Amino acid sequence: MGSFNNIINSDNLTLIDFHATWCGPCKVLAPILREVKQDLKDSIKIIKIDVDKNQSLAAKYQVRGVPTMMLFKNGKQLWRQSGVLQKKDIINIIKQYF
Repeated sequence: MGSFNNIINSDNLTLIDFHATWCGPCKVLAPILREVKQDLKDSIKIIKIDVDKNQSLAAKYQVRGVPTMMLFKNGKQLWRQSGVLQKKDIINIIKQYF
């Protein structure tokens, strides 16, 4: 949990993807997030959190369904969305916080 706090307390934008290995929509989202990272390069950090391996973290952030994405900067949650979004939509949301 300590390293998670260090990650979200960074002054860089960090997108957390709460996912599960058994989740179909999560498998759809994974390549989309890889493309987002390729497009935005070092301006965003993308971290995947497996809810089955990190149940206490998922509970702390009240993740009820997967995938759930959250955008953090300086420890503050800026945005949250459950479900799959298209690459352009994710990039447009992230760019609002640059």
